[in-house]
Amino acid sequence: MAQRGSQRVAQSLSAGNPRRTYPSDTTDTREAFTMPTKALYRVSEAMAILSLSRSVIYELIRNGRLRSVKEGTARLIPAQAIAEYVALLEHESIGQAA
Repeated sequence: MAQRGSQRVAQSLSAGNPRRTYPSDTTDTREAFTMPTKALYRVSEAMAILSLSRSVIYELIRNGRLRSVKEGTARLIPAQAIAEYVALLEHESIGQAA
């Protein structure tokens, strides 16, 4: 018997194999499931998201251009802070183009 889309996703997640699914992956588009966006990212994850080096990430944090929080000894970057930094870059590039 074929598995329904949401059952495949649930099985995949419970097996420790998280992946995004899209409506084309399921038999019923009303049951499409997307992974929730994380609220906090580790510096290494922010590096990958922003395509920046570790030293540049920490420099942005020191300069106040990228907000971060600490949980114990871990430095974490809120998803909103990443979005705000990207918006800041877009705003600055528009200002330079004018």
